[in-house]
Amino acid sequence: MTTRVVIRDLLQSIACIVNPNIPPLTPPDCKGKTCKKHTPHKVTQYKKGKDSLAAQGKRRYDRKQSGYGGQTKPVFHKKAKTTKKVVLRLECTSCKVKHQITLKRCKHFELGGDKKQRGAAISF
Repeated sequence: MTTRVVIRDLLQSIACIVNPNIPPLTPPDCKGKTCKKHTPHKVTQYKKGKDSLAAQGKRRYDRKQSGYGGQTKPVFHKKAKTTKKVVLRLECTSCKVKHQITLKRCKHFELGGDKKQRGAAISF
């Protein structure tokens, strides 16, 4: 089952169209202390930041791995999920406050893509 999520009209409103239908999202309520009203939001997809080499767990792991002795901690192999939940990062255009919304799981995600037409031929 492939679910298609399309987010359109990035700066005026947020419309969310999913194959199993979800109600469309209006321009969100700004969470900033100065705004607190419906304002246009800039939408981007959340991406994980680069892992820090200075984090305590990473330093401990690297110290344990160094030298002879092979792999010291268990390596996880029983991966069950095939998709990740899509997280949208919303930034208010007036006060620059950022907050995040989690969408459903989907295999294909498009930000600001063209709306699908009924009975249209598939083009590559």
